[in-house]
Amino acid sequence: MLQLIKPDVLFHRFYKHWISVYKEGAIRDVTMAKYRMTLKWLQRLAPTLRLCDLNRITYQQLLNDYADVHERQTTMDFHHQLKGAILDALDEGYIERDPTRKAIIKGKTPREKKQKYLNQFELQRLLSTLDLPPCINWDWFILLVAKTGIRFSEALALTPKDFDFTRQKLSITKTWDYKGNGGFMPTKNRSSIRKIEIDWQTVIQFFELLKGYHRDQPVFVSGKIYNSTVNGILERRCHQAKVPLITVHGLRHTHASLLLFAGVSIASVARRLGHSSMTTTQKTYLHIIQELENQDVDLVMRSISSLC
Repeated sequence: MLQLIKPDVLFHRFYKHWISVYKEGAIRDVTMAKYRMTLKWLQRLAPTLRLCDLNRITYQQLLNDYADVHERQTTMDFHHQLKGAILDALDEGYIERDPTRKAIIKGKTPREKKQKYLNQFELQRLLSTLDLPPCINWDWFILLVAKTGIRFSEALALTPKDFDFTRQKLSITKTWDYKGNGGFMPTKNRSSIRKIEIDWQTVIQFFELLKGYHRDQPVFVSGKIYNSTVNGILERRCHQAKVPLITVHGLRHTHASLLLFAGVSIASVARRLGHSSMTTTQKTYLHIIQELENQDVDLVMRSISSLC
């Protein structure tokens, strides 16, 4: 039903209506949950703020209040999710000026981050501790993620027909709804639909493991799956290997890091990971790229100094 908007409507009510019109049914449930969380914070921080009272000062104060209890990146996400609705309100004439213009993003000092990836030596030690019997278990899951860099939900959704053993390819075309009621779901974005090269050892191992599986049967799923369960197994393996503790997502970071250190181009790494753009890869692995650039500078200077 068409709902008329008045400029004196409460901002959080306008935002709730905007989410209903533009976002429901158009985005993934995981992303929708983030918009709903933004709405809850809006209701908490600005329960009486009207749409017509939005200006640079009131909006900046809203961001500042949010930033008091959140890190800068989280505040940036909050800002971006509100900005879409505000710009639409501006286009419709509900407000006269863009209150988000020149907004300053603040935030709490980030907590010390745990190590997100292992180096090659540490990864080899970790993989050597895996229990890999002639049947599928979570250690095989850990091995496959380490060797391919695929996301947790992508690995859960794998079926035998996704393995092209002849061409040494693994097709990523779907994810598994492990946070909900289970079942196949679309990938995170269109770029996530991809084919990944796999090594011969992995081909031989999984060719034997998948004998007897129905081609459309999820390889790793049998009942309700919890991310914490697999991370718990991985944590025990890290303890056994005496390497830093990482998560399954950390295996994805490890995979990407090893490729970058091996000299694989950012474009190729982005395609293999299913990133929507190289910018995502560059932002995520900036520290590694900077370290590689420093190595390049040393190499350039050594080359120049050898010239007569």
